[in-house]
Amino acid sequence: MATLAINPSIKEIWSWLEGVPDPEIPVVSVVELGIVRDVVRDGDSIVITVTPTYSGCPATAVIAIDIEQAIRRHGVDDVRINTQLSPAWTTDWITDGAREKLKAYGIAPPVEDTPCAGALRVRTPINCPLCNSTNTECISQFGSTPCKAHYRCKDCLEPFDYFKSF
Repeated sequence: MATLAINPSIKEIWSWLEGVPDPEIPVVSVVELGIVRDVVRDGDSIVITVTPTYSGCPATAVIAIDIEQAIRRHGVDDVRINTQLSPAWTTDWITDGAREKLKAYGIAPPVEDTPCAGALRVRTPINCPLCNSTNTECISQFGSTPCKAHYRCKDCLEPFDYFKSF
């Protein structure tokens, strides 16, 4: 049976996880995106529960590896990653700080009630993360990753990704 090389608090482990960037959007951590759902002890093991942004997210395996490596770098040898699909991840779990970081990075953060591509109307305008204009249009419901849509600002003429609301 493995034992912990050190005995960190759960709070300390959460702080380590805050330093693990999302592989597709490195300006925000997996904690800020709400992907890390729980951290518990199970005997001598640390069990970290993650919920991917959607069940087919190609970054899920990379996220698990990055989390495990980050915890092991702090001297914890027995780490398990538990993937939990229910309840499904929601953009409501993204922190306010992460929303600001997304915008500064050039990605419009999610807002509620924003159908794209084929919808009759967009009920909530998407602000351009570059000039803050609401004079934007959805170009494609598929952006640089499946969780983003591609938009264009009609004022500054710049394209940008919008993090879809789930």
